[in-house]
Amino acid sequence: MLQGLESALSTRYRVDRELGRGGMATVFLALDLRHERKVALKVLHPELSSALGPDRFLREIKLAARLNHPHIVPLFDSGEAGGFLYYVMPVVEGESLRDRLLRDGTLPLEESLNLVRGIASALDYAHRQSIVHRDIKPENIMLQEGEAVVMDFGIAKAVSVASSDTLTQTGMMIGTPAYVSPEQAAGETQIDGRSDQYSLGCVLYEMLSGKKPFTGPTAQAVLSKRFSDPVPSIRAAYPDASDYLETAMLRALAKESTARFSTTMDFAKALVA
Repeated sequence: MLQGLESALSTRYRVDRELGRGGMATVFLALDLRHERKVALKVLHPELSSALGPDRFLREIKLAARLNHPHIVPLFDSGEAGGFLYYVMPVVEGESLRDRLLRDGTLPLEESLNLVRGIASALDYAHRQSIVHRDIKPENIMLQEGEAVVMDFGIAKAVSVASSDTLTQTGMMIGTPAYVSPEQAAGETQIDGRSDQYSLGCVLYEMLSGKKPFTGPTAQAVLSKRFSDPVPSIRAAYPDASDYLETAMLRALAKESTARFSTTMDFAKALVA
């Protein structure tokens, strides 16, 4: 893959090395030759690229490129070359929220709430542009200078819109089982910002307690618990939770989207009301 990629992008980028792999893309460190800057070059997995039409994918990704917010990692470039679908973002200095959780287990309450305010602000801004992230999880949140910045905005949307039902046929799901909303787990295509609010609630639950709100031996078991189990109480996992934190979390993690807060910022404010 690396050799073909280097050849296809040789006039624009010099590919250095692989940084990691996610559910949808492989990430490479590269040099943007035109601007002489290091970038994160994200290449969609081949089975995903073949399931998508590049025209539709690139049309959708243009919407993500318009997002301009201090808590959103910007999109520099995107395209198709040599059969590869790719998009380019800056290299964010710092670590991911997942790295931090793996190292420390939990985060202090005040820091967690500050990070959630930043993430909620980014989500609220995107939702007002009719863009739902669809894959909010610790891996997609970078910690930079004490603030949270959200990565891969609009990518899951681009993939899901571009793929329509071809993706379902390949057995792939948009989103991550531990964090997706019930409506996303049920395969509903028309979802709104309240789905991201649910995912953010799951992330905050893990930041405070060190545990995911739903666990199970398989992805399917984790997804089904959203429908069969009661809404998880943060106080049961994090005894220091205040009444308003408990109430806000129960509402954000409600099974029906209509029972959640109308906006993600309303959720963030209720956590400290």
